[in-house]
Amino acid sequence: MLMAASLVLLMTPGLAFFYGGMSRSKSVLNMMMMSFGAMAVIAVVYVLWGWSMSYGTQDIGGIFANPFEFFGLKDSITDAEGNFIAGAAGYPNVIDIAFQVTFAIITTALISGALAERVKFGTWMVFSAIWVTVVYFPLAHMVWGGGLLSGSEDSLAAKIFGTVDDGEGGLVAAVEPIDFAGGTVVHINAGIAAFVLVLIIGKRAGFGKTAFRPHNLPFVMLGAALLWFGWFGFNAGSAFAADGAAGLAWVNTTAATAAAILGWLLTERIRDGHATSLGAASGAVAGLVAITPAAGSLSPIGSLVLGVIAGVLSALAVGLKFRFGYDDSLDVVGVHLVSGLWGTVAIGLLGTETGLFYGGDYKQLVVQVVIAVVALVFTAILTAVIALALKPLGWRVSREDEARGIDEAEHAETAYDLA
Repeated sequence: MLMAASLVLLMTPGLAFFYGGMSRSKSVLNMMMMSFGAMAVIAVVYVLWGWSMSYGTQDIGGIFANPFEFFGLKDSITDAEGNFIAGAAGYPNVIDIAFQVTFAIITTALISGALAERVKFGTWMVFSAIWVTVVYFPLAHMVWGGGLLSGSEDSLAAKIFGTVDDGEGGLVAAVEPIDFAGGTVVHINAGIAAFVLVLIIGKRAGFGKTAFRPHNLPFVMLGAALLWFGWFGFNAGSAFAADGAAGLAWVNTTAATAAAILGWLLTERIRDGHATSLGAASGAVAGLVAITPAAGSLSPIGSLVLGVIAGVLSALAVGLKFRFGYDDSLDVVGVHLVSGLWGTVAIGLLGTETGLFYGGDYKQLVVQVVIAVVALVFTAILTAVIALALKPLGWRVSREDEARGIDEAEHAETAYDLA
């Protein structure tokens, strides 16, 4: 589990390379700093109140837990006798804390790709702390901490289809939502937050007229490789044991990702006449996103189907920003929101135990749609409130600084000495 946590932590520097390479040369450092800044802010906040809000025992309305119950990780690591407290999976609780903080970090960092080349670094740091507190921690509690979007007896799923005996004297939802490693909590969450922010903050100067080309495609491919590598900690680690479930998640992750690359490249080839390196890297991420909630529920064949469709859907979706005029700079909406939605809902179709295509009925599909929609609405509303509240602080750099380059304006540095 510590290795899995380390792999997930590596994903955020990998994301920095992925996003940095997709930016222009005068903005690459700022783009990478947004990921590293998120790592710093979220790690501190998680220790203080993030774990308590996400996994505390004092539930508040099924939405979040008391942030002061385990504030600063008090009573979360050792008991009064100095013994390490056991976590839900049997290993020490502190190891689960290490694993979960990395999810909060990468989710927040994902949003930054939609805001490339125009946002003040200080405002981004403040936003990161507020957003993870108001949006991410409650959603993690709702899905994984026994809240409204979990399978608990008080959840939405239980209200829709009733409850059954859990075999231990308690009750659980008759049809439990499935989110193995973060389709709702991570990808739908980050994707819809990015969409709301770009609508409020606005476009880059020259959007639709200037070619915003990736300045370093090897960086993009390196970042995609690090993300793929780290994602094994993300998905296989979410089995919480070195067992067959982890092995299935590993194989399904590989299958879906490879199929998504092929789906994206085929779409490019038919549409544009070329299969690109950027497409291969983006297709890999689309497949990884789609399989995240489904990694423990699909067969390898189902994962191939899931992945190829994700690659096609996201390849088509990234072009919507030009049709509808929203500046999702590095395709967070087209990849994470679209493939995250597809992966979450597709469990109701392709899940080997409850999926419609495997002899199940419609109930799992309904539950998956419900948790996806609730996550969309919850995050969209709260992100809009936060973004508007921070407007007096100032979201945008000046037009002059944007034209000169946000690296020099915000960090007094340049990535390349071109003299």
